[in-house]
Amino acid sequence: MAGDAIEVKERVWEEEQVQCCVYCCVNSLHAETSDGKYISPFHDIPLYVADEQDCVVPPKKMKMNGIIFNMVVEVPRWSNAKMEIATKEPLNPIRQDVKKGKLRYVANVFPHKGYIWNYGALPQTWEDPKHTDKETMCCGDNDPIDVCEIGSKVCVTGQVIQVKVLGILGLIDEGETDWKVIAINVEDPDSSSLNSIEDVRKIKPGHLEATVDWFKKYKVPDGKPENQFAFNGQFKDKDFAIEVIKSTHSYWKALVMRKKMKDDEIVCQNSSLCDSPFKCSDEEASAVVETTAEYGEPLPVSPEVDKWHFL
Repeated sequence: MAGDAIEVKERVWEEEQVQCCVYCCVNSLHAETSDGKYISPFHDIPLYVADEQDCVVPPKKMKMNGIIFNMVVEVPRWSNAKMEIATKEPLNPIRQDVKKGKLRYVANVFPHKGYIWNYGALPQTWEDPKHTDKETMCCGDNDPIDVCEIGSKVCVTGQVIQVKVLGILGLIDEGETDWKVIAINVEDPDSSSLNSIEDVRKIKPGHLEATVDWFKKYKVPDGKPENQFAFNGQFKDKDFAIEVIKSTHSYWKALVMRKKMKDDEIVCQNSSLCDSPFKCSDEEASAVVETTAEYGEPLPVSPEVDKWHFL
């Protein structure tokens, strides 16, 4: 075996799902490998799935059209809790977002219920807030790139699935570029029939239109204006999407290789990136989890979460 990064990839990703260790409350999850080692779902899970690869970054000559990506599921379809990778916490656990001291839930805008796809992120990507996208003319949103997985299976928070990319939607969220990758689980029954964004239109009629409607209106019940889109809300194709993913991967690589980390910046602590100054030992990773608050009782969910909003 060539190095630690390869060992981590093979040890973890033979399994379909990362085990999640619950701490503090049911609204927060640390990622744990099948052999009990804690990792960052942001930095330690490889972006690319490849059977024969000597590093976590694919070779330059790899055929991008046939490449498969790992996706970290944050929010299962039909659920409302706004779970996300906590980029500014050690080891980046998946936790429910909090605003003004309250746990956040996405509103149900008729006819939708919660998230209408399995929603998550591509690991080892980052939308750089200091980079102005030449297509959208807006800066990145400081998060991993988002994914809407449109398969038939409802996933669980913390699950790692393999997806193929079909296209991408350019959301402009409060003045920031917030790309939404459209993808399908490679194990889905429709996977072999879905190879492009046009295939989605044919096989899942109305799904893309519903996706635009969802992102346009989901913040309106919170008193915010409708979101805007690049390209007038039109989806771009698979090749365009893969180029966006490649660029966000390059920004992520620069992020984890920088020499210093400021207090208010993204935490790059990881357990597998040998050349990163933020690589930690298994003992240090375990200490992060051990020093967190103990498991608590789940908080009651307000009936307001189930309310339908008619706009």
